Amino acid sequence: MLNENIKTIRKSKGLSQEELAVKLNVVRQTISKWEQGLSVPDSDMLIAISEALETPVCTLLGETVAEPKLDDLKVISEKLEIINLQLAQRKNARRKILSWLLLALCAVIITISAVLIVLNSPYLDWNYSDAETAVMGVAFHAFEWMFVRLAPIILIGAIVGIFLIRKKG
Repeated sequence: MLNENIKTIRKSKGLSQEELAVKLNVVRQTISKWEQGLSVPDSDMLIAISEALETPVCTLLGETVAEPKLDDLKVISEKLEIINLQLAQRKNARRKILSWLLLALCAVIITISAVLIVLNSPYLDWNYSDAETAVMGVAFHAFEWMFVRLAPIILIGAIVGIFLIRKKG
């Protein structure tokens, strides 16, 4: 029973006899003898085996551990496939949203640029002797000054982002 459990759990963890032997600081032949029932590990080694296999000692000593059934593996693989599909759908949805946001950003930049071109800096003709007019004129000028410098960079970045997103999709 112990020998079968060690072998079954070792295999389920994807360990070879050699790998388990390295973890336990014994030779591979020792693992082989335990699994064939030719010898039995002492209590200290049993604790070390349980730690190496991440399995309670009572499981090692208990009833025979059943290997995972093919149906169980099939169910797990189907669930993983569904999860992968859901993650792919989320990724595509996020990609589409980001693409639309970048397109909207381009449209906003182009619209603001068109408005600024049509207005042709009207604040230059304002009477700045009035304090409120002066504040509004300076604010409008500051906005226009920053927009003219930043908009081309943002627009180019958004266009590049759109092409990169579309290319990955």
